[in-house]
Amino acid sequence: MSETTAHPTRPESATSIRLPATILGVGLGGFVDGIVLHQVFQWHHVLSSTGSDHIGVREYPVDTVSGLQMNTLWDGLFHVVTWVAVLTGLALLYSRVTGSRGRLWRSPMLWGWVLVGWGLFNLVEGVIDHHLLGIHHVRSGPDQLWWDLGFLALGVVLIAVGWAIQRRARDVDLCAPERR
Repeated sequence: MSETTAHPTRPESATSIRLPATILGVGLGGFVDGIVLHQVFQWHHVLSSTGSDHIGVREYPVDTVSGLQMNTLWDGLFHVVTWVAVLTGLALLYSRVTGSRGRLWRSPMLWGWVLVGWGLFNLVEGVIDHHLLGIHHVRSGPDQLWWDLGFLALGVVLIAVGWAIQRRARDVDLCAPERR
């Protein structure tokens, strides 16, 4: 198809759902972390290991009112960031779908990239917050290193599974000329 035809070709990056679905996965992975680990299980908050962190942040113990208030504030800011990631992923996904000119993606492609994004969230957040900064751990205590390493391992598994799922999926171009 040449640029002068009725359906000019577009670069793959302009029609791929890889980036929007990955960003959506980062946001959704952050929501799972924040909702399940911070709120439901109450294993940690954003600043729950300050005082013993690697960067010298003042201690905000979660068993005091002022410490819990500060941790809740930072948990809320964390949720704002994950919410913005979800909105950004959805906006990009919407623009790709509406601008696709007949191109459809099978759901494994979308969900594979979402899992890759969730795994990337776990790796980046785990390495930065748990290991480099030390501002919180998945579950503090004598086995906290194992919980933190498990969080990273889950991220690797999510990326591998997501990658495998999306590799099998194919898109369908309804505007492509039929092959005979």
